[in-house]
Amino acid sequence: MHHGINPHIQQHITALPQEEHLRLKALGDTDPAGLLQVSDDVDPDSIEGSELTYLQGVAVSRGTPAPDDLDAIEVPAGTWAVFRTAGPYPHAPQTAWAATATATEWFPANPWRLRQGPSIVAILARADDFSTATCELWLPVEPI
Repeated sequence: MHHGINPHIQQHITALPQEEHLRLKALGDTDPAGLLQVSDDVDPDSIEGSELTYLQGVAVSRGTPAPDDLDAIEVPAGTWAVFRTAGPYPHAPQTAWAATATATEWFPANPWRLRQGPSIVAILARADDFSTATCELWLPVEPI
């Protein structure tokens, strides 16, 4: 069931093959869980070869000290469009990333646009050998 989703988006999601099924999960101020892959300082024009900040880790509460030999990034509270996918890893999150091109077609039909901030891939569950995974792609959004 898809609560609070534009009917155009819901029809598009339902029409996707099961292995590429993405779901707009939520728009709200929540925290991602699981293993995180965070991309920040991305060139707004997405120019290939441009530098960015890429970190892997977990979310911790503000004020939780990070060991000196680890990097930390503060992610301000905000609203996020969250897309979930499951299947072969790393194909599942790559499919979610590729589908964001389609998601950009969805934004004009909704009162949201991408905003500055990191994008996050959260790995919620995975096989022991990492052959399959359930992932969420978190994109920062703001009202138009």
